[in-house]
Amino acid sequence: MPLGKRAGERCVHLTDERRCALFGRPERPQCCRDLAAAPDMCGASDEEALRILEQLERDTLP
Repeated sequence: MPLGKRAGERCVHLTDERRCALFGRPERPQCCRDLAAAPDMCGASDEEALRILEQLERDTLP
């Protein structure tokens, strides 16, 4: 996604298992490499983690 993505838009590089298909590869975007997951952003479930990430995207809109 050379131009990035909007908040709430699914990344085209996510697998069906919600894993990054570019993880560990040099073409992984810098913003993704810089994102350090922490327990407070992961929540207790996949659904909670997605809600937290969606809120972070909204909070950091330009």
